[in-house]
Amino acid sequence: MMIRPLYDRILAQRLDEQDKTSGGLFIPDNAKEKPLEAMVIAVGSGKLLANGTIQPIAVKAGDKILIAKYSGSDVKLVGKDHIIVREDDVLGVLEEGSQ
Repeated sequence: MMIRPLYDRILAQRLDEQDKTSGGLFIPDNAKEKPLEAMVIAVGSGKLLANGTIQPIAVKAGDKILIAKYSGSDVKLVGKDHIIVREDDVLGVLEEGSQ
């Protein structure tokens, strides 16, 4: 079963949080927060504007995004946890690049 998001909604799968800190300490499960990074699985058609036109969504399937901490609705699909968020809850697209 797959979900097709409507309008300005995005279906994403949260990426796993690291189990260790940069110093090598292990983080127990009860101290972990929900990861803020997610991989876009599917997107809706876009935001319906007041004049009746549809503004396309800026992200696409396969993008790695950063989402707001307490946003979206958690859903379980095919035994995996996913989240559905509005485009407004996406803080940015994470891109690989040189610094």
